[in-house]
Amino acid sequence: MARMSYRDAIRETTAGELRRDESVYLIGEDVGRWGNLFGASAGLLEEFGPARICDSPISEAAMTGCAIGSALYGMRPIAEIMYIDFITIAMDQMINHGVKYHQLSNGQVRVPVVFRTQGGVGMRNSSQHSQSLENWFVNVPGLIVAMPSTPADLCGLLRSAVRSDNPVLLIEHKSLYFTRGEVPEDDYTIPFGVADIKRPGEDVTIIATSWMVLQALAAAKTLADEGISCEVIDPRTLWPLDKQALVDSVKRTKNCVVVTEAPAEGGWSGEAASVVHEQCFAELRKPVRRVCGMRTGIPYGTDLEKAVVPDAGWICDAVRELLA
Repeated sequence: MARMSYRDAIRETTAGELRRDESVYLIGEDVGRWGNLFGASAGLLEEFGPARICDSPISEAAMTGCAIGSALYGMRPIAEIMYIDFITIAMDQMINHGVKYHQLSNGQVRVPVVFRTQGGVGMRNSSQHSQSLENWFVNVPGLIVAMPSTPADLCGLLRSAVRSDNPVLLIEHKSLYFTRGEVPEDDYTIPFGVADIKRPGEDVTIIATSWMVLQALAAAKTLADEGISCEVIDPRTLWPLDKQALVDSVKRTKNCVVVTEAPAEGGWSGEAASVVHEQCFAELRKPVRRVCGMRTGIPYGTDLEKAVVPDAGWICDAVRELLA
């Protein structure tokens, strides 16, 4: 096992895929000479050259169109969209073209493209650079949506994404970039649609995504001192969703809390809660509780930013109320 940061896991895994397969290349704003806004592609330009580490113009639509077009001709692009907020400019290319070609060609055309982007709060980047927009993309047929919470999960899911023949949206969280964790040194992959139990427990199941997994683990540690045993499950991919893992856990614990940074309204948290209600109704002691971000623009100030998204304290309060 090697210990590395989330950011370094991106760089090392990308480099490994570039060495393994000459059809893989990276395209995005400032991914080359600057090495990515967070340093996640630092040094790749020097090793692989500008033909495979491509600094794009400041046009998410053009970059995404280039990536999809090259994928149709046999390349395996990794297209980095700097901040998920700007993915709105690329959504026509992604949703109306990239993810539809396989269906429209009756399965004859593959589109092996990975869209990497960063979302979430923690950097005080205000309302146009801090959103959690993953809810939108779960509704797109043909698109895989992954949200790794650890360096190890990121490595395994990114390898799977690059090697997949389907379009994949991999959403990283800005507040995770400098977290560290153990990463296996072998060339492993993580299948899409396989959840992971980050902490086993007996009294309540906490289903959390991305950065909220760390908040849920912190809450579970606090609640353990109060005699409450929390099982923390990370779905890792919002779609496909490992429904069976959620159901099996809740049938054991009889209680469930779903935690997302994205708002509850019209969101994936409602889908997860519905799966639990529909398949665990007889076992549930109380209805599923959701702990989600507020439906608001993200404020700039530190205290206000913290006030609109869940943290360990919010999760602890929800669990205590559920078990009261």
